[in-house]
Amino acid sequence: MAKVAIIGAGSVEFTRNILTDLCSAPELHGTLELALHDIDGERLAYAERAANQVVERLDAGYKVHANADRRDAFEGADYLVNEIQVGGYDATVRDFEIPKRYGLRQTIADTIGIGGIMRGLRTIPVMIEMGNEMASLCPEGLLLNYTNPMAMVPWGIWSGSAWPAANTVGVCHSVRDTHTFLAELAGVPEQQVEFLTAGLNHQCFVYVFRNKNTGEDLYPRIRAAVEADPDGLGRRIRVEIFRRFGYFPTESSEHSSEYVPWVLHLPDQVEHFRSEIDEYIRRSDENLEEWAALKGELDAGVEIELERNDELASQFIFALETGTPTTLYGNVRNEALIDGLPSDACVEVPVTVADGAVQPHRVGPIPPQCLGLNRTFLNPVELTVRAVVEGSRDHVYHAALLDPNTAATLSTEQIVDMVDDLIEAHGELIPEPIRRG
Repeated sequence: MAKVAIIGAGSVEFTRNILTDLCSAPELHGTLELALHDIDGERLAYAERAANQVVERLDAGYKVHANADRRDAFEGADYLVNEIQVGGYDATVRDFEIPKRYGLRQTIADTIGIGGIMRGLRTIPVMIEMGNEMASLCPEGLLLNYTNPMAMVPWGIWSGSAWPAANTVGVCHSVRDTHTFLAELAGVPEQQVEFLTAGLNHQCFVYVFRNKNTGEDLYPRIRAAVEADPDGLGRRIRVEIFRRFGYFPTESSEHSSEYVPWVLHLPDQVEHFRSEIDEYIRRSDENLEEWAALKGELDAGVEIELERNDELASQFIFALETGTPTTLYGNVRNEALIDGLPSDACVEVPVTVADGAVQPHRVGPIPPQCLGLNRTFLNPVELTVRAVVEGSRDHVYHAALLDPNTAATLSTEQIVDMVDDLIEAHGELIPEPIRRG
C-alpha cells in the first residue's frame, strides 16, 4: 500500500481536490494510505473529516489518518504533497501593506517581487528542515511541491538540505492552463496540438505551438485574434509580452505584470493593462470565506461538493502507481535541460513519468530574448535562496534591488528601508541570521 502524505492539509479545499482525483481512479482503490499533516489543529481535524467523507462516498477504500507531528506523516511516505503557506494570511497582508506605504504596487506577490522574496525567506528554511527529515524518514519518496515561490522553494531544498533534487518536482497549473487557453483561442482541439513549453515557473514560454495533424504553425491564429480584439486581449500584459517577444508566456497578466519593469509604477499602464492591484489579498479573503463555508457544511453533516480536477500531483501518483507512461510538466533541477541558465536553478520543462521515475526532457537553447527575461527573473530568485542558505541579510537587499518592479519604482534607500521594515514585521518567521544582519 503506497503512502501519500499531504503537508499543509489544512488547506482543506485544495486537499479535497487532490483526494477527489485520487478517489476517482478505480485502478487505485484500496491501494493508498493517506497521511494528513497541518500545524493548525482545527484545520487538520476538518481536513481529516473531509478526507474520510471523500473516501467513503467514492468507495475508494483508502486508509486516512491525521498526524499532528509531521515526522509521523513523513515516516515511510512514497509521495509527499506539499501545500504549506508559512505565516498564512497575516504574513501575506504584511507583504502588501508595508510595501504599499512606500508606493510599491503589487498584484499577487508570491513569486518574485518584494512579496515573493519575503515569502521565500519564510518558506525556504521550513522546507530545508523538512528536506532533512524526509531524507531520514522516507528517502525514496517523491516530493510534489505546490508551494510558492516555486522557482525558489525546490532550489532552496536541494541547496540547503540532504533531500535529493531528483526526488523533488514542483507542480503548477500555469503551463496546462495556458495550453488549454491557446488551443481554444486557435480553434483547434487541444489533443490535436503539439506544444513545447519551457522556462521558469510563472515565466515559461510556448516555443512550439502547431497542429499535430497538419503541421500548421498556430501562432498566426493567435496574432490575428489579438489584432481583432485590441480592447480585450490587447489590453493584457501577457499578450503585450507575446507581441514584443514573439512567444506566449504561461502566467496570467496579474502575475506577469510584476515580473517586468514596465507596468506597475506607471498609473497609465496599470489602467491600460488592467492590472489588478492587491488581487491576491482579495483571493485570500475569498479562500477564508470558502473555508468557513466548508466548515459549516462539515459541521452540518451535509455532503460537500466533489469535482474531479485532474490535479498534477494526482496525475503523477496515478502514472507511477499504475505504470501508465505520461508526459506532464514539472519544476526540476536544470542540469543542462535549458542552455544559458544555472545548472542548479529550478526550471519548468516537460517530464515523462514512466518506469517508476520522473524523466525530465532536455530543451536546449531557447530564443535569446526569452532567455534574457528568464535571467532577469532569476536574479531575485537566486539571491533569495542564497540569502537563506548563507544567512545573508545583504543578499536580501541585493534580491530586492534587482527585482524588476521594485527597482523600477523605488530608490535604493527606499528599497533598503522597506526590506528592513518587512524583516522586522515578520519577526521570527525570518531566519535568525538574516534578522541579526
